[in-house]
Amino acid sequence: MTLEGKWFTEVSKESGLAFSLRVNEKLHEEQTDFQKIEIYATTDFGNLMVIDGFIMLTDRDNFLYHEMMSHPVLYTHPAPERVLIIGGGDCGTLKEVLKHPEVKQAQQVEIDERVTRLSEQYFPALCESNNDARAELHFVDGLKWVKETEAGFYDVIIVDSTDPVGPAEGLFNEAFYRDCHAALGDNGILVQQSESPLVHLKLLTSMRAAMLNAGFSQVNTLGFPQPVYPSGWWSATMAGKTGDLREFRSADSKNRPFETLYYSSEMHQAALIEPPLLTKA
Repeated sequence: MTLEGKWFTEVSKESGLAFSLRVNEKLHEEQTDFQKIEIYATTDFGNLMVIDGFIMLTDRDNFLYHEMMSHPVLYTHPAPERVLIIGGGDCGTLKEVLKHPEVKQAQQVEIDERVTRLSEQYFPALCESNNDARAELHFVDGLKWVKETEAGFYDVIIVDSTDPVGPAEGLFNEAFYRDCHAALGDNGILVQQSESPLVHLKLLTSMRAAMLNAGFSQVNTLGFPQPVYPSGWWSATMAGKTGDLREFRSADSKNRPFETLYYSSEMHQAALIEPPLLTKA
């Protein structure tokens, strides 16, 4: 990471690329028990959150990620009533999940409470649903939470994590996926942010294999644009216990009782088509 001439630059040495955002000022910086969090005001992308030198989100484009992490999986499950979000401290995914009237309980388990408290201060639009009666915020270890969950309790588990380093490292392996499999009901679906198909293909293919080895019957990776993440091309991978992940409640999706900026029934259908890059890996 560099900050020169009022530009914040994230350098990805392993992929040989960098991404910059022009900034006006640094609004906040602190070292928590888990990670370093910085908040910047940019000139064109609103506020920016950075964790351990990596861009997490901006006001301008976070809707792409949050909508694609939540709506496809919720419309794929036949009746998603109990939802667990692991990570997701900025609360953007929680906000999207709670737009679904069929959801009766949404538990968010984030290890670092400061991510949420800073989001409430600097990204208030993402935290509008934090006081929803169906929402529960827990600031504990997600790995331990899932391991101790009653078998078959959840309909959907959303892993909205940072990159597989630091606090999130344990969220990308077969042992964790086995615990998720056990915590999901018969029609249960896990979805996890799965990095860039272009830059992180090795990690993505290993995730898919680990999900299948953990007992899930099928996986499907949905791609979507994300300008502030390495390569600008990001993904979310669904893993289902039963059923066909390519089938979803398209009528409900088309008649959804809320507005979206990127997600639609047609975008959902299009995102299900995996490029040969993935199917041949």
